[in-house]
Amino acid sequence: MEGVMVAADAHVLPGYAESLGRYQSGASSLFSNRYLIAAFISFVVAQSLKLVTTWYKEKRWDMKKLVSSGGMPSSHSATVMGLVTAVGLSEGTGGSIFAIALVLASIVMYDATGIRLQAGRQAEVLNQIVFELPPEHPLADTRPLREPLGHTPPQVVAGALLGCFLAYFLHQLSSSAYMSP
Repeated sequence: MEGVMVAADAHVLPGYAESLGRYQSGASSLFSNRYLIAAFISFVVAQSLKLVTTWYKEKRWDMKKLVSSGGMPSSHSATVMGLVTAVGLSEGTGGSIFAIALVLASIVMYDATGIRLQAGRQAEVLNQIVFELPPEHPLADTRPLREPLGHTPPQVVAGALLGCFLAYFLHQLSSSAYMSP
């Protein structure tokens, strides 16, 4: 078969077998990457908590909160701070990977409380203006803009603390698993 290489042909291209092995193990290592796991679990828990906070505030279950942006706590902040904390606990805070994660987290959290929050507030005003238009106006049928885009500072702080806590908890859990006989 032309164009198809098998492991027996590895002698033709030096390093092919090693590359194939790294590729195959790369897919499985993706699902065991402690940094990704900490970030993902932080995201899922934060999004799930939005259901609870919505119920507490509005006394109704809103399943749309599982996939929406905005609200308490910030899942973006939880995700990036879960990543930062996991990296810091495993690699230390002096390395480049920690610096990259911390800068990323800072940008995401700044954006959530700045640009995205203001865009959401503008959407509220624009929706109100369109709502008050007379029915014959060409924009009266315009679909409303999404309003909860950003986060208030307390929502960002709550998400960041949640991400740090969950990453620390997962780190402690995995450390104790290695220590047990």
